[in-house]
Amino acid sequence: MTDPLTTDAVAVLTGMYTAEAEYLAAGGPGEAPFDLLASFFAPDVVLHQADALPYGGTWRGHAGMERFFLAMSRTWEAFDMEEQEFLVTGETTVVLTRVRARARASGREVDFPILQTIMVKDGRIAEVRPFYWDTAAIASACAVPTERGQDQQ
Repeated sequence: MTDPLTTDAVAVLTGMYTAEAEYLAAGGPGEAPFDLLASFFAPDVVLHQADALPYGGTWRGHAGMERFFLAMSRTWEAFDMEEQEFLVTGETTVVLTRVRARARASGREVDFPILQTIMVKDGRIAEVRPFYWDTAAIASACAVPTERGQDQQ
């Protein structure tokens, strides 16, 4: 017998990831309506990003999520979520995702895992906490390259 909470949580998340891809394909922040994603998030959703990242900090509510997606699109030229695994326990879902991304500022490509804990309540995403393997490497890839003089090697 399938646990309906498990099925619902995974359905909410896979639906959100599909909607996110459609949102980005339609032009993303400033081009596509955030309504494509809003229905997957609770009105008081909270997203906690690592402070060391260019889009770090706490993002709250639908307006915060919309600003977060704008910050992400300014940071990444491409951000492809490849392999994903889901583990659901009660209201908490853990998602392991392999990401392949290209930074807008540097053009550098990176491949890294993200482990997220996501709370799904009443069929909507209420809280997201992503954990990155190496935030320094990601921040470095996103940094604007600086020119170095010949004596600064």
